[in-house]
Amino acid sequence: DVSSGADALSLVDKCGGKAGMFKVGNQLFMAEGPDIVRAIVDRGEHVFLDMKFHDIPNTVSRAAVESARLGVSMMTIHATGGGEMIRATRERLDAECLDHRPSIVAVTVLTSLDENSLLTIGVDSPPEDQVSRLGRMAVESGADGVVSSTGEIRRLRSEIGDDPTIVTAGVRMPGQSADDQKRIATPNQAVADGADWIV
Repeated sequence: DVSSGADALSLVDKCGGKAGMFKVGNQLFMAEGPDIVRAIVDRGEHVFLDMKFHDIPNTVSRAAVESARLGVSMMTIHATGGGEMIRATRERLDAECLDHRPSIVAVTVLTSLDENSLLTIGVDSPPEDQVSRLGRMAVESGADGVVSSTGEIRRLRSEIGDDPTIVTAGVRMPGQSADDQKRIATPNQAVADGADWIV
């Protein structure tokens, strides 16, 4: 989450071999474009492309193919795009990118949202219920996993099984500022709850 390719690559060089993947999100991608992804992949590292695609099925599935061609290992799409969007994305990636198909993880409920925030956008249920509903639908539609806060991991795991990947966002060190995150946990808590990846 930086705006400079130089800063990003400096972090990659410092943390190379220690981090499982390097997340490239909207801020860095908009500042540096696809070349920053290629530069990280060229260093032999894995990239988690966190663009949270959310559009009609054809648009998202084509964007996913272009992401795969950059060499990313994992990418995010929004579960609220629906099952058809997720299925179309999985099917197109399977058809066109089998030599290097990135994992698709579906964002359920952003960790900056709590129950009151959900009410303002018409979701009349607690975050854990919405995460569960969207997580099941996403996996049934072909997503390789889901993104949630740590508070939903145990319920998700019981409902989607052991195979799908669970990526946990909103992870903060003890005493660290939560910024705009509302559903947070420490790395130790996320791992104890069963996260496969922490952000």
